[in-house]
Amino acid sequence: MLARAVAASRRDSARARTRSGQGVRRPPRRTGRGVRAAIPLRIGTMIKVLIFDLGRVLLNVDFEAGYAGMAAVSGLRRDEIGRRLRDSGLPYAFESGQIPPRDFAQQVCELLGTAVSFEDFRAIWYSVVDQGPIIPEQFIVSLHQRYRLVLLSNTNELHFSMLKERCPILSHFDACTLSYELGVQKPDEAIYRDAVAKAGCEPQECFYTDDIQEYVEAARRIGIQAAPFRGLEQLKTDLCAAGVEI
Repeated sequence: MLARAVAASRRDSARARTRSGQGVRRPPRRTGRGVRAAIPLRIGTMIKVLIFDLGRVLLNVDFEAGYAGMAAVSGLRRDEIGRRLRDSGLPYAFESGQIPPRDFAQQVCELLGTAVSFEDFRAIWYSVVDQGPIIPEQFIVSLHQRYRLVLLSNTNELHFSMLKERCPILSHFDACTLSYELGVQKPDEAIYRDAVAKAGCEPQECFYTDDIQEYVEAARRIGIQAAPFRGLEQLKTDLCAAGVEI
């Protein structure tokens, strides 16, 4: 997921801070904390499948943990590590499935002028996502009792293989659409189409949440009911606005 970090400045500028004015909407709904729903209304459409992003939605991430680990073994400054990774294109290629994990580790070490074992590299790389859940597992369990769940993530084989072993919340998902397996990343339309195919229903019968507004809008373009993730309370409001039982 460090591909997100090395491109963070570009993505931050692309995030919309206001709600979209397109489409028919319900009157704003509020929770006890005054949270407004952020999802356009599709009258008469029943949600059958819930699609979730991974990092900064289901799980916390800390890119600085990864940078700190790399700095410790390379002696380079954080900004220099970020520049080299960004300019190399390696993280994007890795999350697109173009480089096997061991080759990726070797190429990153060469890029940073250091040499560590593959196991040590895995530990540094995993530290980015080893930050605990955002959404409680029991909430996902409750949703799974009534809805099919699909995971949709720009991620890489190192992160996801370790998360499957150590992150129980992932066991509740019926299917996964992962960039490194499919060979494309959000916001490419193909990755959303794959998630809908695995959902086994029409796009408008899916609810999707992602912390990146650009990715939410890409999902909406193919008909998915999507809302930006802004925390658990906002998620509950958006799910209710879409007619999801929580």
